[in-house]
Amino acid sequence: MPGEFEPHDACWMIFPERTDVWGFDPSPSQRVFVDVAAAISEFEPVNLCVSDQCYDIAGSMISGDINLVKMSTNDAWMRDCGPTFVINDKGDVAGVDWEFNAWGGELGGLYTDWSADNRVAEGVLKNTGARRFVSELVNEGGAIHVDGEGTLITTRSVLLNPNRNPGLGETEIENIFRDYLGVEKTIWLDVSGEDETDGHVDGLCAFVKPGVVLVAWHNDPTSEEYAEYQSVYDQLSRERDAKGRSLEIIKLPLATLPAMSSEEAALIEQRPGTYPRNAGDYVWGGYINFYIANGGIVYPRFGVEEDDAAEHILQQAFPDRKVVGVDGCRAISMCGGIIHCITQQQPSGSRFG
Repeated sequence: MPGEFEPHDACWMIFPERTDVWGFDPSPSQRVFVDVAAAISEFEPVNLCVSDQCYDIAGSMISGDINLVKMSTNDAWMRDCGPTFVINDKGDVAGVDWEFNAWGGELGGLYTDWSADNRVAEGVLKNTGARRFVSELVNEGGAIHVDGEGTLITTRSVLLNPNRNPGLGETEIENIFRDYLGVEKTIWLDVSGEDETDGHVDGLCAFVKPGVVLVAWHNDPTSEEYAEYQSVYDQLSRERDAKGRSLEIIKLPLATLPAMSSEEAALIEQRPGTYPRNAGDYVWGGYINFYIANGGIVYPRFGVEEDDAAEHILQQAFPDRKVVGVDGCRAISMCGGIIHCITQQQPSGSRFG
């Protein structure tokens, strides 16, 4: 599995439409998704998967190098239900189709029917012509980050969770990562896993390049989140990667955002069997959930003063890339993720099969 910072042929996304996630009128969130796609399309082609029902709506919104692909889905989190692309030394591109159970299945899954989402990886791979490797491991793309040189970072709270892979231990999962992704060293982070993903790593850190990691940070030691991010920083500070290197760590502070208001909550349909969205819910300001494109970084903006500080840190971390912010990302964050969660990179390759 190449690092996200390596060259891409395309980016994959899904157009949102669920009223119990994106609201009775999902058009504000749809516009932010399209803005993310447009920003990425400055650097690489974007394939936007969309249902028959929303095809004309999406077509009226898009511009730039964005291709609409008809596909049925349950929701819009391409990072987690889409394929994990891999490449070999001959340039062959293929994809891993993990088992997907909506972040917990019957033990805490976010919705009761995830059957269409569990076919997304297969649909994407058929579209690209890439060979499909099927794994029975329950895994989401947001649960793993790699450096492209044999190192993978993940969390125990996700992959060792009984709601994902009961009966599997660290060794068994490490062997799967070795066989499917070419991973030589798995770094396991211990976190609380109290969010709705049970602690995805793409909410905690991201590789800048081999040996260099950006880590989400909270500047307020009195915050409930501070200890969590301090723990991740401390754990990574003690680790070495697959090449034996200590990791250089760069802190990327979060924005502190107001909780979901009663007015915002009233816009979302409350449907049985779906994770509820209520007034007072925490809204995450994680700039760490950015997307690395060819020559660019696309990061979330929330309309707060911390936006510019995050841009400065990202520009220092990626001096050879153009850093582009997308406004209005609170609309995505209220629903459980941000830019990295709604995207999936397809690495460059000379052949498929």
